[in-house]
Amino acid sequence: MGGFTVPRSFLESPRWWRGGGEWLAGLAEAVREQCARWRLTIDGAPAHGSNALVVPVIREGEGFVLRLTPPGPDVAELIAALRFWDGRGTVRLVDADAEAGVMLLERLSATSLNDVPVDEAMHELGVVMDRLAVPAPDHVPDTGTAVARRMATMPQEWERLGRPFDGRILDETLVIGQRLSLAAGDDAVNGDLHAEQVLRGGREPWLVVDPVLMRGDRAFDLGRVLWTRLDEMPRPDDVVRCFDIVVRAAGVEPAHGRDWVLYRAVDYWLWGLGAGLTEDPVRCHRLVSVFRA
Repeated sequence: MGGFTVPRSFLESPRWWRGGGEWLAGLAEAVREQCARWRLTIDGAPAHGSNALVVPVIREGEGFVLRLTPPGPDVAELIAALRFWDGRGTVRLVDADAEAGVMLLERLSATSLNDVPVDEAMHELGVVMDRLAVPAPDHVPDTGTAVARRMATMPQEWERLGRPFDGRILDETLVIGQRLSLAAGDDAVNGDLHAEQVLRGGREPWLVVDPVLMRGDRAFDLGRVLWTRLDEMPRPDDVVRCFDIVVRAAGVEPAHGRDWVLYRAVDYWLWGLGAGLTEDPVRCHRLVSVFRA
């Protein structure tokens, strides 16, 4: 326990160029303290994404993972989301300390839906969308409001970016967004759904990690589901096939799903250009071209 070392790849992540040095400096000690507090024994090499360190641990013969991330509102929201779904389609939360930024989670496989063939991934992502769509709490952000707020900024952003695409695309997107903002529904929705964040489980085949709990329309992140695997869909027919697989598994009416793909693709296209991204705006352009045809 005393020899725990934070991976250099985590310490040198670009995420920390914007701050977080103090938290990183105390991270190894935080792991040791939390293991003592929750009677955990480290059980393997740590892993990480851009923001969180995950340490495999055991307690009384059962395997878990200890997840550590800088404390903040996002941590409390993730804890609330995991408690709400309580293992239904999501990783199960065993214990948490929001102020410390620490969670104890059930242990899942390292295999994600990014590691399986794209058609299979699309089916399973649709199943997950449907699985999560239980009645949502009233107090969480809703997809209709998110759309309405974003629509209010799109025309100015399009102008500021030098009118990067045909204005008719923007006009159509705003019409679609108006429909979507008025008919959001009451389903619980993961507002950050994509293949990399769905891991192979034991008690359920696939489980979401790091969900963002929203209320509204289960099809909210359908565009992201597609654009994050779009490079494996080289032809328009491939994109349409994968779309059909997702909406069928998710229980989404295809015309409604098409609206969400178009709206979110244009939304992310503009955001990506503003953020200086180069690859994702191209993917969003492809999606728009396919579904406007």
